[in-house]
Amino acid sequence: MWYYNDKEFLEEDIADYIGFVYNITNLTNNKQYIGKKLFNFSKILYRKSKNKRLKVRSDYMTYYGSNDELNADVKLLGEENFRRDILRLCKSKSECNYYEIKEQLKKDVVLFPDLYYNAFIGTKVNRRQLGALCQRTQV
Repeated sequence: MWYYNDKEFLEEDIADYIGFVYNITNLTNNKQYIGKKLFNFSKILYRKSKNKRLKVRSDYMTYYGSNDELNADVKLLGEENFRRDILRLCKSKSECNYYEIKEQLKKDVVLFPDLYYNAFIGTKVNRRQLGALCQRTQV
C-alpha cells in the first residue's frame, strides 16, 4: 500500500499524473530509500505489417525500488515492516527526475549508508523538458 498525505493512495488518485517520487521506510530500523516510479510505460507490440505502441500500467502497486539491499530486506522482514510514502506526484518524467534528485541531495542519502539504502544518485534533467514546471515557479 502507498500513502500520500497520510492517506491510502488509490488508482483513481492518479488523475493526469505520470509518476511520483517516493520514500520507503524500514520500520524495524528507520532506514529509508528515496526513488521515483512511473504509473505507465510504453510497450511495443511487434507485428508483421505495423508495430503498435501501447501504454501499459506499471507494477507501482507492488514496487519496492531498484535497490538490491532494500529488496532483500523486504523479502526477509516482510512487506508489513515497510511504509511506502509518495512525496510528490509529477506530471512529466523530467519532473520526476528533478524532484527525485532534489530529495536525495537535500537528505545527503549517499553520505549516510546507515540511514539510507540509496547507494548512488544520478539523473538527466533539462530546462526545455521542465518547461511547465519552470513557468510555474517563476516570480
